[in-house]
Amino acid sequence: MVQDSVLRLVVLISGGGSNLRALLEASDDAAFPARVVAIGADRDAEGLAHAEEYGIPSFVVPYGSFDSREAWGDELLDQLSQWEADLVILSGFMRLLPPRVVSALSPALINTHPAYLPEFPGAHAVRDAVAASVHETGASVIVVDGGVDTGPILAQRRIPVLPGDTEGRLHDRIKLVERQLLVDVVLDIANGRIDLAELSA
Repeated sequence: MVQDSVLRLVVLISGGGSNLRALLEASDDAAFPARVVAIGADRDAEGLAHAEEYGIPSFVVPYGSFDSREAWGDELLDQLSQWEADLVILSGFMRLLPPRVVSALSPALINTHPAYLPEFPGAHAVRDAVAASVHETGASVIVVDGGVDTGPILAQRRIPVLPGDTEGRLHDRIKLVERQLLVDVVLDIANGRIDLAELSA
């Protein structure tokens, strides 16, 4: 990746797209070296409203419209290939990508996770942290690989679990940290401080 070039981002969402929103707000600054060029979803997600607000092209590849996860993944990959993205970001994207999609995109495929990996991998990380009565959890940004939240860790930060925390209250605090971590990681990739090519060696 060329240092100081503008990084082309495609963001995939399933819900409200709060991490996506953080990237869009960061890119309001002309000096921010990345731009979201397209937003994709696996359903009619609320976060697609951000695409309309910012005038960014969007696409939906509904999971239920395909006979298999592999067929869905092939169509998703075809859609993604049209945008010539330097980086694909999973922003609350709640589908496991088929191996062919991961191998085609990784290591330029990153995800946020609401835990301090390798602690609490999987879809219920915040709930698991509360159930385990731990005193701290965290947020991570990782490269997506063939496992479940097992890819190389690009950035992470600890977050305390406070007395009386519910899953929702804790997750809201984690999301604030996730957003900043993601923006920082994108900035570091764009400026060459993180070299994703080294991770594929």
